[in-house]
Amino acid sequence: MSGSRVFRGLAVLGCLCMTTLVGGAAPQVAGQELPSHKIPIPGEAAEGYFSPDGKSMISNAKMADDKDYRVYTFNLDGTDVRRINNTGADACSFYFPDGKKLIWTSTRDHLDMPAGNFSDVNAYPQGAELYTSDLNGKHVVRLTNNSVYDAEVTVSPDGRWILFGRQVDGRMDLYKMRPDGTGVFQITHTPDWQEGGAQWMPDGQTIIYRAWKIQDQAQRGMPMQIFTIKPDGTGTKQITSEVGTNWAPAPAPDGRHFVFVKMLPPGNFEIYMMDLTTGEQRRLTYNDAFDGFPAISPDGHWMGFSSSRGAEPGKRQMFMYLMDISSLNVGPARR
Repeated sequence: MSGSRVFRGLAVLGCLCMTTLVGGAAPQVAGQELPSHKIPIPGEAAEGYFSPDGKSMISNAKMADDKDYRVYTFNLDGTDVRRINNTGADACSFYFPDGKKLIWTSTRDHLDMPAGNFSDVNAYPQGAELYTSDLNGKHVVRLTNNSVYDAEVTVSPDGRWILFGRQVDGRMDLYKMRPDGTGVFQITHTPDWQEGGAQWMPDGQTIIYRAWKIQDQAQRGMPMQIFTIKPDGTGTKQITSEVGTNWAPAPAPDGRHFVFVKMLPPGNFEIYMMDLTTGEQRRLTYNDAFDGFPAISPDGHWMGFSSSRGAEPGKRQMFMYLMDISSLNVGPARR
């Protein structure tokens, strides 16, 4: 799993929940989840993102014969499971908007380097590179060629830019480049903040991401905040301000809402939705298990998320779940 979505943290914060919904839909009962179910693939999985048609997901998964997490795709009903790469350790992955190509992170060409740990900012795999392939893992093209950490990758809505995080000498910043690996541009240049976990808003003109201060790095309950920025590096705006861990933001198709993760006392990760216009927040998960890495389907019907609910006692396991959020009316904005 991507170290950009670090699991550590303790947020001392409250919940400002919306009490009404748009369009006359029945309100979510306070303290109760909307219907959700596990995607029945034969293994663990985490950090999944939807295909442009909303029928499948790409995720880091681990099947019975996998030593490390690998990139897989699968249908929402758990069928047509495909392993995209079988060498090295894999991390963040994403679909191109045409639905014909994938982009993913792997250490496959740096097996001689220390393996590192995608979940430890102080030990990110310095041989992590970015690759594209077709939907079957064929026609692989390596886009980055260095010995630093390149990961946390997504693609702009128009397919013209790849957005990713790069760690150089322990410093994390956001970068973008063309789909062929050219035109690399550094978006953030902050000496005090570590940026990552970025995604494009539907307008293609805004990037949403999480960041933490270097002085807070790796401490228990590491504080994180969510920001937006323009692709040219201007217009930085801090979105969250509550003390604690606010991370893993993912946009809704309406361009107004996003989902993200908080860590509630005494150490419970839960998923929230926030309105960028009003600042209102709604809690979506209510479970003692870990719930994180949310993503919303292109039609706004489903929220995919990773959860340890259902894990075997004593084991650290993660599975992909779908929550029906159609009643929240966050699908594509009507014109």
